[in-house]
Amino acid sequence: MLSVRDAEATILNLVQGLDKQKDIEFVDLLTAHNRILATSVNSYLDFPHWDNSEMDGFAVRYADVLKATAEKPTVLEVVEEIPAGYKPQITVKPGQAARIFTGAVMPDGADTVVMQEKTHRQENRVFIFAAPQPQEFVRRKGDFYKAGSELLPAGIRLSATEIAVLAAAGHDQISVFRRPRVVIFSSGNELVMPGEALQAGQIVDSNQFALATLVREVGAEVLVLGIVKDDPTALKEIIEYAIANSDIVISSGGVSVGDYDYIEKILQSLGAKIHFQSVQMRPGKPLTFATFPNTLYFGLPGNPVSALVTCWRFVQPTIKKLAGLAQGWQGQFLKVRSHSELQSNGKMETYIWGKLHLVNGVYEFYQAGGNNSSGNLINLAQTNALAVLPVGKTLVYPREEVLVLQVR
Repeated sequence: MLSVRDAEATILNLVQGLDKQKDIEFVDLLTAHNRILATSVNSYLDFPHWDNSEMDGFAVRYADVLKATAEKPTVLEVVEEIPAGYKPQITVKPGQAARIFTGAVMPDGADTVVMQEKTHRQENRVFIFAAPQPQEFVRRKGDFYKAGSELLPAGIRLSATEIAVLAAAGHDQISVFRRPRVVIFSSGNELVMPGEALQAGQIVDSNQFALATLVREVGAEVLVLGIVKDDPTALKEIIEYAIANSDIVISSGGVSVGDYDYIEKILQSLGAKIHFQSVQMRPGKPLTFATFPNTLYFGLPGNPVSALVTCWRFVQPTIKKLAGLAQGWQGQFLKVRSHSELQSNGKMETYIWGKLHLVNGVYEFYQAGGNNSSGNLINLAQTNALAVLPVGKTLVYPREEVLVLQVR
C-alpha cells in the first residue's frame, strides 16, 4: 500500500503531456476560455503602441514649465486639441502646449503632461500653476511590452485576462491543445440510474455524474458509458472500448477484494501495467492505477465520497498535466486555522470535508455537520475543502493549524 505522496508521484511521473505537434487545434478567441495555450505567442505591436497621455490635461515641453508656481504661473499658447484616436498635426514649440485627453497620442515636441486640475484655460492660452515632474503622465511606446518578444508562454490556461491580451495584440485565432478525452463508467449489480424505481438492496449511481462534472471542470471531454453489471465479459468489452477511445479511463467500483470485484483481473488480461491497488488514505484506500501504451486507467472506489476524494486528489491533477498545463497541476493546499475539532485513527492519511470561511481576514475550516462517515454523501454538499490529517495525527484542536485542500 503506497502513501498518498508516493501514489501522487507515481501517477504524475508517468503522465506525458499532449503532443505539441499532433495534439493542437486552432480556436477563435470567443471559444478559447479555459483552454491551454499550445505555443508561445508574441505580437508585432508595441504596448503602448505610441507615446500617449495617461491624463486629461496639456502636453507641454518640460523646459517651459519647470518653474511654474501658483503665484507665478507659466502661460502657454494652446496650438492643438488631441482627443484619443486622433493623429497630432502640429509640433509643440517653445511657449506652446496642446490640449490632450487620456490615451491620446503625444505630439512631437512635447515630453510632459500637466493634469488639467493644475491649469486654467482662457481661449487659446493655458495657465500652468504647478511644475510637473519630467515626463509626468506620459506612457512611452513599448514601456509595457516590446514587439517581437514573448507575450504569453505556452502551457498556461486562458482566462479573461489572457484573452484580452491576445485580442489587444491582434490575434483572432490561437493554437491550443486539444482537450483530453476521458471515458467514465460505473460498475455494480446494485446500481440503477436516477429516476428508476429502487428495489431492495439497490442504490442510485451518483458517481458517473459527479466524476463527469469534476473532469469537465478541469477542461476534459467526457464520454459517459453508464452502468456495467458485475459480469466479467461485459466489463472486459466496455474496458476494451474505453481504452481504445480515450486518454484516461475512470471506472468506479469493482476494485476492492470482494468476489464480484473483477476490474484488476480484467486489466491484467488486457496487458495493463498495474502500478498500485491501494493507497494509505481514508476515504479512498481501494484505488487502482494502471497504464496501457496510450491510456491511463483509474479504478476508483465505488463509495461515492471515496470516489470524489480520490478524483480531487489524483485524477484532476493528472488531467491538468496531460492537458499541457506547464505548472500548477497539483491541488491548491492551504494552511488554515481549524474551527472544529478534527479526529482520525492515525493509521491513514485522513481527509475530512467541510467549508473554508474567511473570519476577520483569516481562513478557518469548519467540518461539515452530521455524520462524517464516508458513506454519507449528503453532507458533502456545499463543502469546498478537505482537511488533511497525516498518518500518526489523531487530533486537531480548535484554533490549531491544519492543511486543507481546496476543492471548489
